Amino acid sequence: MIKITFTGAAGNVTGSRHLIETDNHKILLDCGLFQGRRKDTYERNLSFPFDPASVNSLILSHAHIDHIGNVPNLVKKGFKGDIHCTLATADLLNIMLMDSANIQESDIRFVNKIRAKHHELPVEPLYTKQDIPPVVQLLQGHSYNRYFNMNGSRAVFKEAGHIMGSATTTIEFKDNNRILKLCYTGDLGRPNLPIIRDPAPVTDSDILIIESTYGNRLHRDIQQVAERLAAVINETVSRGGKLIIPTFALERTQEILYTLHLLRNQHKIPDIPVYVDSPLATNATEIFRLHPECFDDEVNQMLQTENDPFGFSHLHFTRSVEESKMLNAIDQPIIILAGSGMAESGRILHHLINNIGNPLNTVLIVGWQSENTLGRKIQDKYPQVPIFGEIYNLKSQVEVMGEFSAHADRDDLINWIMQGKEKWQKVFLVHGEPESSSSLAEALRKNGIKEVVIPKLGDSFEV
Repeated sequence: MIKITFTGAAGNVTGSRHLIETDNHKILLDCGLFQGRRKDTYERNLSFPFDPASVNSLILSHAHIDHIGNVPNLVKKGFKGDIHCTLATADLLNIMLMDSANIQESDIRFVNKIRAKHHELPVEPLYTKQDIPPVVQLLQGHSYNRYFNMNGSRAVFKEAGHIMGSATTTIEFKDNNRILKLCYTGDLGRPNLPIIRDPAPVTDSDILIIESTYGNRLHRDIQQVAERLAAVINETVSRGGKLIIPTFALERTQEILYTLHLLRNQHKIPDIPVYVDSPLATNATEIFRLHPECFDDEVNQMLQTENDPFGFSHLHFTRSVEESKMLNAIDQPIIILAGSGMAESGRILHHLINNIGNPLNTVLIVGWQSENTLGRKIQDKYPQVPIFGEIYNLKSQVEVMGEFSAHADRDDLINWIMQGKEKWQKVFLVHGEPESSSSLAEALRKNGIKEVVIPKLGDSFEV
């Protein structure tokens, strides 16, 4: 008997966490943080609907916080098994979790100030920086396309094409007299994205658990992304404004830097200063340079003539708070990339406070924005937005570039799934808002895949 219980990212796009149980083994697929309204997230992330100590193995699909961010809490509460991931994910995990711990500690200080005003008892952060080393000690890094064993089962990672180190996982179970293969995609990437390789097909598995983030939408042509970015930059510069980009430190920052590098070389944008105001993004970029085995052919060809695909003149990586504050005093066109990508925390908040009230400036949204986040409110062009409890008028220009999304769109998902059409017995759609999952499910059924299931949070299935 193999049982699947969906304990996260069912009906929404954050907090990925799926439990696989056999007669003698429990495997957790991802353990991410749920992100949304501040008042909802703490309790939802604090507790698990299972005993962490009973889980034998944890598999991580990639190093985004909505897939790894609650691992320290899992370990604190008793998990002692191996944590399996790719080699690049293993390198990225430490810096991502350290940054998350900083955010946890900072957020809880803010929450406790509010609780003190209401004479409520203080609460503790989900975890702190001291909780990260015990996680790192459990890591088991694996190369792509090489099987590894887990208590009688075996698994293999294949390229997911989402971010550096991202992987689909195929687990091979021996269940009585049969062999059952289950594939979990984590987040699936798009073909022809810059820097990393395209998603590898999986055609030999029986059960599929796949994301559906953009199950009802199509991205614009990735080949046009450089031209559109150049247009946004040139229009902003012509107004004398600044370009503010809330960006994820991992992958999105590196993609934008690589695209800016190409545009500079082609003389399609002016040579204005570019600031990466994120210590995490700076550290992640350094790790990118250590993993050329993850690069696609285009980047590897560039490396034959240039030392750094992510570096160019007038590019600055800021680390200190003082350097960050100085950016707001600059009175000329500049580009600022700062985290977090959904504008829920980090240095981007201070840049938004100082810049969204100026119609000369542009805020460029380049990634998925979950419901109720500040980034989503800016994307939807709310006339007023709350930051640190204060209300600010949104007068700057707002541009949205879905082309930069590292998620497969509707057609990408269908094309990838249909490669294994003859084998899939059941397809579970997760990591999507209801309308996205429903739209994708309908399309798959029309394409001949009959067993398509959209699980609700807490649903269990035997396969």
